[in-house]
Amino acid sequence: MLDIETPAAMANWVGKKLGTSEWITVDQATINLFAEATGDHQWIHIDVERAAREMPGGKTIAHGFLTLSLLPRMTPTIYRVVKRSRSINYGSNKVRFTNPVPAGSRVRLHVTLKAVEPIKGGVRCTFENEMELEGSDRPCLVAETMSLTYD
Repeated sequence: MLDIETPAAMANWVGKKLGTSEWITVDQATINLFAEATGDHQWIHIDVERAAREMPGGKTIAHGFLTLSLLPRMTPTIYRVVKRSRSINYGSNKVRFTNPVPAGSRVRLHVTLKAVEPIKGGVRCTFENEMELEGSDRPCLVAETMSLTYD
């Protein structure tokens, strides 16, 4: 894990890869919980038997927004700002679901810091997030996200 001392010190990492998370398995139970939480019960996500018959690879696939929702779980394993009061999700500029994630697959996150802008009491950071799908040459998620980190 990368320790960055203060929000202002984030500027020293612009253009650099902050690191890579550990692998996380996206299992059917997680997909089902996400379907319940969001109300997205499309069969490609939750109907294991139908997916075995009709889906390429014979498995259900994770919701794209499920893969995006893993960022807050994975990012804190990559880096932390040691002396900060709080960080707030500021949003996304661009999100692409570039490869399906079959149930039972493993994913991990690569984070690069693209920009840091000073704001009152802290910084606004822009990140390039690429989620790797184990065994695939193509990522399953590419997302530019932003956060506010305060002194």
